[in-house]
Amino acid sequence: PIGQAQRGGRNGIAMAAMQTEPAVETVTVKVDGRAVEVPRTTPNWEGNPEPTTVLQACKHAGVEIPHYCYHPKLPVVGNCRMCLVHVGMPGRPGPDGKPPMNEDGSPKIFPMQLPYEPEMPRGVIGCATGIIPGMEIYASSPETREMREAVLESLLINHPLDCPICDQAGECKLQEYSVDHGKPESRFAEVKVHKPKAVDLGPRITLDAERCVLCTRCIRFTADVAGDDALGIVNRGSYNAISTYPGQPFDNNYTLNTVDICPVGALTSDDFRFQMRVWFLKETKSLCTGCGTGCNTVIGSRENRMYRYEPRQNDAVNSCWMCDAGRLDYKWIGRDDRLAKLRGPRGNTTWPSALREISGHLAKAAEGSVAIVASARQTNEELFLLNKLAKRYKALTDSVPRKGEADHLLVAGDRNPNTTGAQLIGVTTQRVGSKLSAIVKGIASGKITTLIVYGEDVTQHGIDAKLLGKLKMLIVSDILPNATTRKADYLLPGCSHAEKRGTFTNVKGRVQKFTKALEPPGDAMPEWEVLHELVHNVTGLDGFNSIEGLFNQMAGEVKAFKAAGLTWAGLGDKGADVKL
Repeated sequence: PIGQAQRGGRNGIAMAAMQTEPAVETVTVKVDGRAVEVPRTTPNWEGNPEPTTVLQACKHAGVEIPHYCYHPKLPVVGNCRMCLVHVGMPGRPGPDGKPPMNEDGSPKIFPMQLPYEPEMPRGVIGCATGIIPGMEIYASSPETREMREAVLESLLINHPLDCPICDQAGECKLQEYSVDHGKPESRFAEVKVHKPKAVDLGPRITLDAERCVLCTRCIRFTADVAGDDALGIVNRGSYNAISTYPGQPFDNNYTLNTVDICPVGALTSDDFRFQMRVWFLKETKSLCTGCGTGCNTVIGSRENRMYRYEPRQNDAVNSCWMCDAGRLDYKWIGRDDRLAKLRGPRGNTTWPSALREISGHLAKAAEGSVAIVASARQTNEELFLLNKLAKRYKALTDSVPRKGEADHLLVAGDRNPNTTGAQLIGVTTQRVGSKLSAIVKGIASGKITTLIVYGEDVTQHGIDAKLLGKLKMLIVSDILPNATTRKADYLLPGCSHAEKRGTFTNVKGRVQKFTKALEPPGDAMPEWEVLHELVHNVTGLDGFNSIEGLFNQMAGEVKAFKAAGLTWAGLGDKGADVKL
């Protein structure tokens, strides 16, 4: 179809659009008296089309229906009843085959009533009731409001009044709905039912059963998404409570997602518990660097300290989820032993001096005498600049492979976040690490006299301290100290992904950007800024003074990026795919 569009001009483009984008079948319903066209079907939690529900139709119309148990990425159960809505249905056809009509010729609508109490309105479960043509949804009617008030009153009867000490305060749907849809006073005068508090549900989660509204989101996620049927409901009536199987802790690699989707403060993360009020946190869009999946995340920080990692929805990558290992892999960013001092052969130095001296040394280096070990944990932009240096000196370059066991959901077998980027840019080959042995031989033979290492401890990968001692110049950039940084002639403190901007390319070829949340410590500087100066001094490459300009220049030179027509602005918040 694209070829037809190019050959056929405007008519060809229109024809291509007709062939590739079939018209969406819609249904007309009324929401609070306003006619709205909504899709007849909507993808369910598994991505399969199902009839659009009353709740989804109201969302199309810009009207929020409060809910607890419903989640777009989980199976529908309709058990919280918070989404009860009063609706009206078109009349059924009579003996003549025609539906009843009003005097003006419009279909006659019959508001739903209780069969045993004709004067009482009957609500439908908004998340589980499909729409039909001509349906009228009274989302804001007095009858609907009364239903919501009754459901909220029921949920609050035994709920503890501990909002001031609850981690969910500020993000709690019970708080929000109580204000928006609840009554200002309580009629309950009896003693509340007390349930277990501060229950150690697993190694990373604490349960407060008194706060639970039994929405069962945690149960459904664990069984249907994570594939670990570990949670259930025990006891009866008012004493219902979430529990694990007897003697079995709630412990899989996705347990903390239940904290995200819990609409109240029943499930809390031990890592974040009592650490910070959420309204004080600055939220920054970022990416997880734990493996090649590249889960979209949000960093929560305050006063230059990172407090939590949460998943950010991107249906093309991680949906709404992320693994526990990736979520908790951030403590190293704030470690006390972070490399924060720029060091040269004569001790601590300044960036202008270090860059001038390193550039002077590289300017005298012969072709073939330089090798580069560039971590696949560096950004696309940094790898692009390192590759420029490599081409200038015909240097051997490679990255260090990191392999692990993949799972059925999000964890990739490649534990580097940017191996694909390193391959597409040309820093490494499809066989990552295959050139490391040649670098070892080059150093041992004396042919390689300058080694540039970015983000790796090469002593763990065949280039031991004795070999490093044979070099005339060892230039190392890293974040944490190791055996390689201790041997460096020039130690350039770098930044974590939370302290700079850039892009990664995940294992499926999706290029995604992340933004800066924290200021780096001491002399640490984003690696792309340092490399830009080195590359400019040695090769003369210039033409940009920002990460946006660098990315756009790279996208015009790297074959896969250029073919995909990538631009920094075009990546948006969710990235763009390149062909692998």
